[in-house]
Amino acid sequence: MSEQDPAPSDAKPKIPGPAHPHRRREPLPWHEPKAARDDKEAPRRLHAILESASYREADRDVEFLQRDDTRGLRLQVDYLKPELLLEKHRIRHTIVVFGSTRITEPAAAQRNLDALRRALAEAPLDADRQRRVAIAERVLAKSSYYEVAREFGRLVGKAGESAEGARAVVVTGGGPGVMEAANRGAFDVGAKSIGLNITLPHEQYPNPYVTPELCFRFHYFALRKLHFLLRARALVVFPGGYGTFDELFETLTLVQTRKIKPMPVILVGEAYWRRAIDLDFLLAEGVIDAEDRELFWFAETAQEIWDGIAHWYRMAGEPLFPAA
Repeated sequence: MSEQDPAPSDAKPKIPGPAHPHRRREPLPWHEPKAARDDKEAPRRLHAILESASYREADRDVEFLQRDDTRGLRLQVDYLKPELLLEKHRIRHTIVVFGSTRITEPAAAQRNLDALRRALAEAPLDADRQRRVAIAERVLAKSSYYEVAREFGRLVGKAGESAEGARAVVVTGGGPGVMEAANRGAFDVGAKSIGLNITLPHEQYPNPYVTPELCFRFHYFALRKLHFLLRARALVVFPGGYGTFDELFETLTLVQTRKIKPMPVILVGEAYWRRAIDLDFLLAEGVIDAEDRELFWFAETAQEIWDGIAHWYRMAGEPLFPAA
């Protein structure tokens, strides 16, 4: 052994124990603020720094996230949050139900009409009260659609929850009226259902029958519309107003242009829809083609809607709820 070689040693190296993942035995210099005894203005200045917007972490700075130039980030999270949660709950297919928020259950519609009739009795010549009563009578007549939507929600709930490896649920806008009815039908049979709510300038609440962990609130209408159709296997549209028309015609346009794969589109209540939209007139005027008129059909009952969807998929040669 040369003189430069270290002498052999039987001593084992001393290996320190692992550091605690959070605590230290000795605090680091920045664990305590600068003492006032060294600079009496230091606490005031430190407070100003800690309260400054620039010091907030970006993901907790709501004011920063609401800026025009961070809109891209908001769009991303508006899409991603419901997407990840839907995946977590293994939601693969949906049946979308749209319809008026003003079509309430029959008992509620009757109570409203009774109250308006009492008010009219106090001032029989009041034109505004007469108009309100007439509208309430029409709403009561349409309240039967609430029951149709509720029964349809039950049908989807029973079928979707039992579809092995291909869970399917009702999805609505999460609000009252027809949307509530569809969510309520699924709730009746113990099935999950989805509500896609939207933030509005005035206070609004989701209906109480949406599955809590599947009730989402969007900032952007565009992302909400995207999630309505991403997993959709059919669109069922009850009588409604601007919002219902918006979703219906947007879906028909996407199918017409083949931007999305064709799917069943069912308009519930033929008498209403033929009065509200003269699609035969559009066809005669040449602004849509005959095949565009064939992108939807009419139905009246929950069973008729469900049977029609199933028949459409049989004609298409594919299962309603594919497992893969």
